[in-house]
Amino acid sequence: MNRLRSRIAAAAAACLLAVPAAGQTAVKKAPAPAKKPPEIKENFLKRYNESVIPVIKRGIPMVVNISAIKEAPKNQVHEYDMFGNPLNKFPFKDQVEPRALGSGVIIDKRGFIVTNHHVIKDTRSIRITLSDRREFSCSVLGADPATDIAVIKIDGKAPADLPAIEMADSDKLEVGELVIAIGNPFGFSHTVTTGIVSATGRQSVGLTDYENFIQTDAAINPGNSGGALINIEGRLVGINTAIFSKSGGYMGIGFAIPANMVREIAGELISGGKVTRGWLGVYIQEVTKDIAEAFRYTGAGGALVADILKESPAEGSGLRKGDIITSIDGASITDVNHLRRVVAVKKPGAKVKIDVFRDGKAERIEMLIGMMPTTPPVADRDAGEREDMLGMTVRDIDEELAYKYRSPERSGVIVTQVKQGSPAMRAGIVAGDVIREIERGAIDSVNTYKMAVETLKGKTRVLVLINRAGSHRFLVLDLEARGDTGQP
Repeated sequence: MNRLRSRIAAAAAACLLAVPAAGQTAVKKAPAPAKKPPEIKENFLKRYNESVIPVIKRGIPMVVNISAIKEAPKNQVHEYDMFGNPLNKFPFKDQVEPRALGSGVIIDKRGFIVTNHHVIKDTRSIRITLSDRREFSCSVLGADPATDIAVIKIDGKAPADLPAIEMADSDKLEVGELVIAIGNPFGFSHTVTTGIVSATGRQSVGLTDYENFIQTDAAINPGNSGGALINIEGRLVGINTAIFSKSGGYMGIGFAIPANMVREIAGELISGGKVTRGWLGVYIQEVTKDIAEAFRYTGAGGALVADILKESPAEGSGLRKGDIITSIDGASITDVNHLRRVVAVKKPGAKVKIDVFRDGKAERIEMLIGMMPTTPPVADRDAGEREDMLGMTVRDIDEELAYKYRSPERSGVIVTQVKQGSPAMRAGIVAGDVIREIERGAIDSVNTYKMAVETLKGKTRVLVLINRAGSHRFLVLDLEARGDTGQP
C-alpha cells in the first residue's frame, strides 16, 4: 500500500510540473528541422526548354514581316466577305489602302520568300522586315490563287547572311506532334506560339481550290497568314493560312498549307512564274450513299463523272457520264478533292491509267492528261447563258458550281455573273449567291427563274430572297436607277 501511495504522489508531482504557474509561459518545444526536398535528377520541363528554345531562335530569323500597299482595280465598287458585308470601298482608280500586316518565310538564300496569295494580292508595293529590323523592298515573282501560295523576292541582291528554312516531309506529319507557329499577328512582330497538330488532310474548308490543310491549335491570328509552322526540329511543316473564328480572333482552330504542297508550287513559281496543272476535263461529284446504291457500287471512295466537257482531254478518251473513277495510276481515289489533287500534279501530255466502275464492273481507260486552261471550256448545258434584265447570269446548281462558290446548297439557282452597274450589283448580289425567291415566288430551277423574270416587266422594284454562305437575306432591286457601268 505504501508503494502504491508513493507512485500516486510521484504522478501528481509530475502533473504539477507540467502546468505552468500563474504569470509564467510554457517552454515551447523546438521544431524539428525541415526535411530537404528530394533532389531532382531529371527535370522534363527543363529539358524541354533546353531543346525547344534553340529551335525557336533558329526559326525566328527565317520569318519576315510583310507590309504592302494595295491599289484598287479600276471601277471596283465593293469587295464582300463570306457573309456579304461590304469590305473596302474604292470609288476612285488611284485610291490606295495600306493592307494589314502579313508574314512570309525565307525559303532560299537568294531572297525568295513564300507567303499567301491573299497577303500580296492587288498590291503595288511590298516591304519586308527581318527579325533584326532590316527592311527590304520586294516584288511578286508569282502567285497561285488556287492554293493561296505566292512567292516574292527581295529586289536586287539579297544580303549574304540571309537564312533559309529547311522543309520537312509533311506527309509524315502525325496528329499530336508538337508544332510552333511564328508570324506577325496584329502587327506584333515575330510572335511565337506552340501547339499540336490537331488533324491532317482537312478538305472542304472553303478557302482554296486544292485543299489538304494541316489543322493546328497553335494560336494563329490575323497577320499570321504566310508565316511558318515548324516542327521541333526547326523544319517547315506548313504555311499558316487561315483560322476558323466567330470572333475574328483565335479560337483553337487554325489551318496551314502542307510543306510538300508549298515546295511543289513555290518551285514552279520560282522557275516559271506560274503553275501548270494536269486536267481531265470532266465534271465530278461525290459518291454519296444514295449515289452508290443507285449505281450498285459497293466500293469505298471514288468520284462520279457527271459530265464530259467539250474539246477536253476526256472527250473521246473512253470516259463516260456515270463512270465512278476509283484509281489513277494505281492510287486509290478517296473523294472529289483527292481526285483534283491527283490529276493536278500530273504533267500535261502524260499518259495515265484510270480505273472506273461502270455498269457493275471494273474498266480501265488510258488517256493523255491535258493542261488546265485559265478559263476551262463549259459543258453543253451552259450554252446560251445570257444575263437578264436584272443583270445576272444564273445556272442550276451542280456539284462543280457548289464547290467553286463554296455554297452549302446542292439544289436551286446560283448566280455565276453580275453585270457592272446592273440592278443586281447595286443591290449587292454577287456571284455565288443562290436565288431562292423572286417577289415571294419560289425559285427552284433556271426555268422557274426565267418565268419569274418575265413577269417583272413594268415593275420598278423587285423583292429577291437569296442565300449566301448558308444565311438568307432579302434584297430589293431597283430597276429604274441607273449606275456607272464602267463604260466610257
